Amino acid sequence: MRIIIDPDKLARYRLTVPDVVSALRVANSSISAGDIDEGKRRYVVRTEGELQSVEQVRDVVVTSAETETRGGIGRVTIGDIADVRFMFKEPRHKIRFLGDEASAVNAIRATGANVIETMDGIYQAVEELNEYALPQAGLEIAQVYDETIYINSAISLVQQNIYVGGTFAVLILICFLRSFRATLIVSMAIPVSVVASFVAMAAMGRSINVISLAGIAFAVGMVVDAAIVVLENIYRHRENGMTSQDAAMEGTKQVWSAVLVSALTTVLVFIPILVMQLEAGQLFRDIAVAISVAVLMSLLVSITMIPALSKRLLKEPRPPATRISIPVIDTLARGFAGILLRYTGLITKNRMASALIVVTLVFGTGTSGYLFLPKLEYLPEGNRNLIFGVMLPPPGYNLDTMNSIATRIEDKVRHLWSSVTGPVAEPGAPPKIGNFFFVAFPNMAFFGAGAVDRTRVAELIPVLTGTLYDEPGTYGFFNQPSLFSRDIGGARTVALDISGPNLESVITIAQKAAGIIGGIFPRSEGHQMRPKPGLELGAPEIRLYPNRVLLADNGVNALALGQSVDAFNDGLRVTEITVDGRRIDLTLRGQENKIDRTQGLENLPVVTPDGRILPVSSLADIELTAGPTEIRHLERERTVTLQIMPTAAVALEEAIHMVETQVIEPLESEGLPTGVAIGLSGTADQLSQTFDAMIVNLIVAIVIVYLLMAVLFESFLYPAIIMLSVPTALAGGVLGLGLLNLLYLQPLDMLTLLGFTILVGIVVNNAILLVHQTLYHIRNDGSEVRAAILEATRNRLRPIFMSTLTSVFGMLPLVLVPGAGSELYRGLGSVVVGGLSLSALLTLLMVPPLLAIFIRDEKAETKGFAPASPVKSIAE
Repeated sequence: MRIIIDPDKLARYRLTVPDVVSALRVANSSISAGDIDEGKRRYVVRTEGELQSVEQVRDVVVTSAETETRGGIGRVTIGDIADVRFMFKEPRHKIRFLGDEASAVNAIRATGANVIETMDGIYQAVEELNEYALPQAGLEIAQVYDETIYINSAISLVQQNIYVGGTFAVLILICFLRSFRATLIVSMAIPVSVVASFVAMAAMGRSINVISLAGIAFAVGMVVDAAIVVLENIYRHRENGMTSQDAAMEGTKQVWSAVLVSALTTVLVFIPILVMQLEAGQLFRDIAVAISVAVLMSLLVSITMIPALSKRLLKEPRPPATRISIPVIDTLARGFAGILLRYTGLITKNRMASALIVVTLVFGTGTSGYLFLPKLEYLPEGNRNLIFGVMLPPPGYNLDTMNSIATRIEDKVRHLWSSVTGPVAEPGAPPKIGNFFFVAFPNMAFFGAGAVDRTRVAELIPVLTGTLYDEPGTYGFFNQPSLFSRDIGGARTVALDISGPNLESVITIAQKAAGIIGGIFPRSEGHQMRPKPGLELGAPEIRLYPNRVLLADNGVNALALGQSVDAFNDGLRVTEITVDGRRIDLTLRGQENKIDRTQGLENLPVVTPDGRILPVSSLADIELTAGPTEIRHLERERTVTLQIMPTAAVALEEAIHMVETQVIEPLESEGLPTGVAIGLSGTADQLSQTFDAMIVNLIVAIVIVYLLMAVLFESFLYPAIIMLSVPTALAGGVLGLGLLNLLYLQPLDMLTLLGFTILVGIVVNNAILLVHQTLYHIRNDGSEVRAAILEATRNRLRPIFMSTLTSVFGMLPLVLVPGAGSELYRGLGSVVVGGLSLSALLTLLMVPPLLAIFIRDEKAETKGFAPASPVKSIAE
């Protein structure tokens, strides 16, 4: 609602703008007026006033005194001095969608609401609006972006990978066991553990999301490890002539401790992750809880279901000659087993040769892993079908100018709109744009676009960024918003903060830094930079300096001057009123035509209390100058931040190093103005903090696993032998990540780095089997050391490769199958798969010589847990 005041009428009744403002605010307010005690009750006294219509606003009394001086009218109302009417507010922004004027509506779900359920409700509402209400008004509502499309696609992909990975694991079991009944017994651990994981996570209050589902998918191949060990031991006892019941009982009893320790080493490495308080800790906890619950449930399955099913389903073992043979696989297995056993027999004869092998493997894998470790990223960006862009013009542009610029940019990409040229992209051309919108403000504009082919949306970034280059003096960028960051720059932003007490000095240094950054990260190569708030003090402004002598001489104060200028220029918002249940602004303004020239400001009227109308220029000095559009503070210091967004080809850690060495150090060496400081913040800080926390967590995980095995073996020596298999796994993880980068660009982000922590708890299992079995032969069978090592290697070949291959092939679909969400977890999967694969081989090469160097003869007495008995040879 707008009140258009007449300055002549204000002068006639000797009223000023503050008089009108005060009257309206009082008429639309509630005032507490104390209370009254009456007997046992107390009444609160309150004066209530609320304007709800044009008539009520017109009837507001401004004054009712001094009737002779007001032309004989004793009461002056708003209707006597102004015209009151409903009018539309002037637009503060303009929105266009695919070339048409539009209005935008954001749907924000309540805290704790399920995003998929919320979006289903929005779908239904949009469908109803387009079918019934909107066609009558000639309108249509279209959904610009829907994040549940990405979520549903990612969940479907993970579910598919769980099925495929589980199938691969079952096929590996069939290949090794050559028995459908035995495979069925072991395979039952997969669905039971997965379903139990869902139930346990729900009971713990954890949500089922893409990350937790990926954790369960990783665990698919791991949950059969314990079942394999238990089943093989039961099967061995059946071969030795035990009844099915006795074999199930004795076989499970013998390996129970070993299975428990193997599961605990996998789970306990997540303890530091579960208590991590950083931003990335939430993601880590989801995957940690999912894997831990699945592995613990598989432990329970292996000591309950597997013995029970073995008693009922496991038949009498077939003689070796009658077993099914797979020619190529069996030939390769026998050849590999023969080579490995000959190597073990030779290397264990000489301690010097054993020491040389161990030192070479440990030093070689550790050094190569460190040297080839990629540069770090913070968190994966995701691949949502949305490109978001911001354009920052030179200071002083108005809404019409910004709308014209945005429309020109719109015209440059119109040929890519699927609504104009069809949905199919030409060969070698960028993908077609399904949605394109922009919102223009006086000081900025932002854009949004989505691709018809959701998998190629990132290809639109250089295309859209190039449209900004033709606009002089503008800064702008387009990027794909991150899943884990609400900042416009995403999770790959290096924020360079220049802070100090003097804004001019800060901006001077910021301009120098921006020039250097432009050379290091050239815009032509796809790098982008955004200054916050800006690099100029040149925002045009008109300053009024009140002449206090003239104000006093005319009975006008600074408040009356300021409110008069505001009202007669572009309107003064007085208050907010309720009309028909809707809250609307009540605005006081003068002439209908807004001042559109700087010279017009000096002629704006100011009504004095004695009824004169004076121009602004007679009460104040007017100066045309420039000033900042925004002053940003960081730690209470005036700050300009340069947000640097490097291309995906430059890792975030490398970009941070480049800024530190090529921007910060040269500026500091030249000398900074007094009080000015330069530093990095934002994602750079988060990356440093998270990486430091991950290194600490990795060390803590290694210590936990070592101490757990020390308790198990009642020795500090044997766990040390086992822990030397960890460097081989780390090198394998780096190798796996490198091989994945031959197919997809996969940086070493913090989720991928988590894979190295997971490896610590997994890869020691193979070494545990070898050490455990060697000690069994020495202590229980009275074997000499070299013979015990050789026999343990022969007997543990098959369970090592069974557990390794089921885990690797169970995770392989997560690594190789592309799709929505795969960029979140495929790096982690490649690290685990590579580490497991390489450590399985190198553990067999390294642990036997280590045992030959350090182990002593121990006869007849079993220490620690009961070792598992030998299993069948892989050649069988």
